[in-house]
Amino acid sequence: MKQLYTTTVQVQGKGNTKAAAFSAALNQVQQAVMNSTETILLRIEPQDLRVISAEEKITQEKFLFFFLPREKRHYAVTLDITVNVTAINTGLVTFATL
Repeated sequence: MKQLYTTTVQVQGKGNTKAAAFSAALNQVQQAVMNSTETILLRIEPQDLRVISAEEKITQEKFLFFFLPREKRHYAVTLDITVNVTAINTGLVTFATL
């Protein structure tokens, strides 16, 4: 009834800081695992993390096209995360008919 398996999911995140980009990507792990299986999830344990791509985009803004120039930075990451999943397989449970 209880299953243990290992899977790898790929997630992406974007943000104004490096930490925000990683946080946005890591917040998607649970949803990615849930979309890949029909079982009830008990526990998701990250085992390994691999950075597929990490990009920094710098844009320059100016007030009225000339004044007060400033740089804005945007970060994007794509991660492969290997997770151990503990789940309940509801297909193996026998339900009694009343």
